[in-house]
Parts: sequence; structure tokens; C-alpha cells
Amino acid sequence: MLEDRHADRLVTHLAQRGATIFVAAHARALIDLNRDPREIDAAMIEDSPTDELLQSSRIRNGLGLIPRHIGGNVPLWRRRFAYREIRRRIDEIHTPYHQAIAAALVSARERFGTAVLLDCHSMPPISTHDHAMRAPTVVIGDRFGRSACGALGDLVETVVRQAGFPVARNTPYAGGYSLDRHGAPRKGIHALQVEIDRSLYLDSGLGETGEGLPATQALVTMIFDALCEDAQAIQRPIAAE
Repeated sequence: MLEDRHADRLVTHLAQRGATIFVAAHARALIDLNRDPREIDAAMIEDSPTDELLQSSRIRNGLGLIPRHIGGNVPLWRRRFAYREIRRRIDEIHTPYHQAIAAALVSARERFGTAVLLDCHSMPPISTHDHAMRAPTVVIGDRFGRSACGALGDLVETVVRQAGFPVARNTPYAGGYSLDRHGAPRKGIHALQVEIDRSLYLDSGLGETGEGLPATQALVTMIFDALCEDAQAIQRPIAAE
């Protein structure tokens, strides 16, 4: 599923609590906002790119800026693209999105001294071969301590665990481009990614919201409130994506 279906429903209510919310308006199948804009599969382009491209394991797995396939290696596109088509998606969608987040974080830091980005995503259910262990339904990513101070990751992990949800840190999701671009702990800007098992809040078909939505929203609220309390104590504002 190349979209975080209804993940916006997990965070939009936080605006009433003072959060600044950014919601991606396009599915990741069109352009993945959590990828570097240079992370383009050259095999998907019919002409020569005008920019230098990056190579990465995500591209090799078909999950670059423009995904090559969906689950099971089913091709997503029937043709290759002119580079100008991809460049237009970057200029009209990717760049403004991240510029807006960066501006909000800088503004918050200038006003309060510190800013926090909480980057929320949904993930497919994680399976485990160890039947004695509960598979995590929430994964916290901080790029292994590079995108946020460890205390903030510890705080969120504690909140999730105390709420009764099995939680993991940086495995299998440590965060992507959004954390790399915006997280700068030494400059007072911290970025955390929270991946939430979509079966917690969607129906059995994973198509529409289900009975678990209120409880999952409550969990996100607890995370937000805990960060705000910590922010209040040491003057950290919150921006939520």
C-alpha cells in the first residue's frame, strides 16, 4: 500500500492543542516526500537527467522518489518518464512541502529556543517468528540518535509502552529524508518519526477507519502532550507533520 491511508486522522485533532500540522496531499505512489529528491531510479527515465542522482538501497528495491512497483514486485507504471515530468513533481510538491516544514521549525526555534518535528506514518503489521514476543505496533525512529536528542526518543518510547502498545526503536524503521533534512539537534531542532501499525485504526480490510481509531488518536495525543510537557519544562515547542 503506497499511501499512509487516513494517517492524517491521527494528527489533525492536535491543531486544537496548538500543533502546526502538515499533511501530505499526494500518495507516495506519485512522489514519496520521505525520499531525497535526487533518489530517482535512472531506469525509469527515458532521457538524461539534468541533476546528479543518488544511488541507494531503496532505489534498488524499487522504492525511490517515484516508486517503481507496489508489493510483490507488481509494476506500478506502464512507461518511463521524461525527466521534466519528475522535476515538475519535485518543484510543485516535494520542494514546497519541505520548505514549509523548515520555515515552521526555524520560526518555532527562534521563538522558543527549540523545535520538535513529529513525523507520523502508518506501517503494515509487523510479523515476528518469536511467538513469545509481541510484534511492535509502534516504531520510533530517530536515525539512531542523529535526528533528535536521545531523551526525546526515550520519552516517546516510554509513553507508548506505558499505554500498552508494543514498541520498537529504529527497527525496522529508523526514519528517512524528512528526519535527515530537518533534524539538527545541535541547532535546537529535533525530528522524530512515529510509525503506527495501520491495523490499529483501520478496519479489517485496511481501507477505512475502524473502531480502533479513537484509541490510536488518544495514543498520539499522549505522545504530543508528553513532548509538550517536556518542551514546557525546557522551552521546546512542537511542530507536527
